[in-house]
Amino acid sequence: MSDFTNFAVYHIYPLGFCGCPKTNDYSENTENRLKKIEDAIPHIKEMGFNAIYFGPVFQSVAHGYDTVDYTKIDSRLGTNADFAALCKKLHENGIKIILDGVFNHVGRDFTKFVEVRNGNNSYRDWFHINDGNSCYNDGFWYEGWEGHYELVKLNLYNPAVKEYLKEVITGWVKEFDIDGLRLDVAYCLDLNFLKELHGHCKWLKNDFWLMGETLHGDYNRWMNPEMLDSVTNYECYKGLFSSFNDLNMFEIAHSLNRQFGKEQWCLYTGKLLYSFVDNHDVSRIATMLNNKRQLPVIYPLLFTMPGIPGVYYGSEYGIEGDKHNGDDALRVEYNEEKFRAEGIADLTAEITALCNLRTSSKALAHGDYTPLQLLNRQFSFRRDCDGETVVTLLNIDDNPFDFNPGISGEFTDVLTGKKIDLSGSVHLDGCSAVVAVNK
Repeated sequence: MSDFTNFAVYHIYPLGFCGCPKTNDYSENTENRLKKIEDAIPHIKEMGFNAIYFGPVFQSVAHGYDTVDYTKIDSRLGTNADFAALCKKLHENGIKIILDGVFNHVGRDFTKFVEVRNGNNSYRDWFHINDGNSCYNDGFWYEGWEGHYELVKLNLYNPAVKEYLKEVITGWVKEFDIDGLRLDVAYCLDLNFLKELHGHCKWLKNDFWLMGETLHGDYNRWMNPEMLDSVTNYECYKGLFSSFNDLNMFEIAHSLNRQFGKEQWCLYTGKLLYSFVDNHDVSRIATMLNNKRQLPVIYPLLFTMPGIPGVYYGSEYGIEGDKHNGDDALRVEYNEEKFRAEGIADLTAEITALCNLRTSSKALAHGDYTPLQLLNRQFSFRRDCDGETVVTLLNIDDNPFDFNPGISGEFTDVLTGKKIDLSGSVHLDGCSAVVAVNK
């Protein structure tokens, strides 16, 4: 079993974070832009994150998900030696390394696909190729990922392809000592391939973490003892922002109970899905929320609901980014001074308190989930494990509200550091939260 239960994850999209050119000229005159991430380590560590999930870092045509070479760090970022040095520094600071495994498709400049384009049929069965012609006039038709023909779908039924990808992962572990993978579009990957990948990765490191990108359906299809440890919880992602915008906390409460409740029919009780409020593919939460005053309320929910919380770089400052303006608007260069100036709210202190709790709390890593009070604009629940209790009170209304948890014992609100009495009425100001722990 992977030792990921106490993870608090900081998500970085390196090509954006480091201010890289949008397209790759494959220049050998590389600049170590990864130094920008190294310079941010004190900030990341100070907030309490103990894992970084890196978006694509390997040689690609443009955005990283169009891989050209799985063995070479993208020349816009730096060299393999630069990334190895960064990984070493992260490990020295107690931070685990999760890489984006883009194994469903490659870019058109991927070496073996270039061979096929040049008439060498040796690697033809590495891809899904048929007669006809492509939109690039290649003289043959091939399958692209969801109709994107710049992304050439790999044939994961081909044993040679599977062995190649397993060798790639072995190389990443040996060269960079990575601790896990986030599998891009895991919902598209062949399930037998996932089983083989699981066995190989756990053989390399028995605590290797495998997390997959999934959207809809029963996540148990991918998240099980033979395949993935975790998957992206898009069901709760939607419930998080829409519950706040619709002033209807019943939605997220329903999703949490459906997924993590105590009834036999609950889907994922005891499992840890990857929870988030934004990422490199969706608008920033500061943009999504209609009432910006609610921004400091959503992170206490994210960190104390069942799951592994992830924070997308820059969102700790409440910066905005709208998907309607293209992906580049979501993947901006990291600039602390600019983020502080333009962000809606500096949430670093709050996130630091929540990270420190999440990475040390048995109740949040393993505890039962029990809802307490639920109204349209208020929601409270508790998490319990081995005598530790964490109680979360959320008021998304602009007006004050008095909760009645009815829980005895000595509690401290980690957001303020003050003692709090939960045995009677607890007054919350408008758009505020309490996260109380009895330790």
